[in-house]
Amino acid sequence: MTLQSPRLKKKSDKRAPRLLTVERAAYITPNMIRITFAGDVLLGIPHDCAGANCKIMLPEEGQDKIEFETRLNEGPKPVTRTYTVRAIRKLPLEMDIDFVAHGDNGPASRWAMNAKKGDFCGFAGPGPVKISEFHADWYLVAADMSALPVAAATLEAMPEDAKGVAIFEILSGEDRQEMITPKGIEMRWIVSPDPYHPSGKQEELIRGLQWPDGVVQTCIAGESGLIRSLRDFVNNEKGVDRANTYISGYWKIGMIEDEHQAFKRSEA
Repeated sequence: MTLQSPRLKKKSDKRAPRLLTVERAAYITPNMIRITFAGDVLLGIPHDCAGANCKIMLPEEGQDKIEFETRLNEGPKPVTRTYTVRAIRKLPLEMDIDFVAHGDNGPASRWAMNAKKGDFCGFAGPGPVKISEFHADWYLVAADMSALPVAAATLEAMPEDAKGVAIFEILSGEDRQEMITPKGIEMRWIVSPDPYHPSGKQEELIRGLQWPDGVVQTCIAGESGLIRSLRDFVNNEKGVDRANTYISGYWKIGMIEDEHQAFKRSEA
């Protein structure tokens, strides 16, 4: 009898991507689209996964569901992008994923801008929630539009007595979103209409904050150039324990996602 290697067994146990069906799609702000998926295919996805990364696999234009499902299971791998589970509900069983609407240049944005009930895509994940335990005296949350879903989900999961500051850099004043946050979290919104030109506003605001004594936890995500600078500031200048910091680059100016992922691996 031939024994299967642990590595091969792990690969064979990996769940195939799910085929999700759009229940509804709507602009929740001028530059953010919320796609809601529904159906029994969501069974087994943890109900506490809001804020976790997932992979969205996109059909080609004109591709039918049967052909796309075959490709999900047998390859070649469809165009894939990383997103965040914004919310998941039990009754009815639904999951929301938010997409920044930045025109037809990106395949995911193009798909989301045209999505309607009955459309479909692939889904893999979710991964682990970025912050699963809250034990800080003070929290710093900061995000641009790409990371607004993970930041919002993190704020909504915080204990009611949490204190801190949340900073969102958005494309227009109308991109402010309603979210349920602890009363002790101060919300600040920065408008930067051109995301492809670093504004410096978010970093300036963060560096100017009055940092209190005690344990600090962070949830910071956005453009990789800014994130590199903020990581150095938070971990090295302010001395925040790396175990208490989630600081991640979600995209980089001038790079598509595949290039950005390769860039992140090269820096790891």
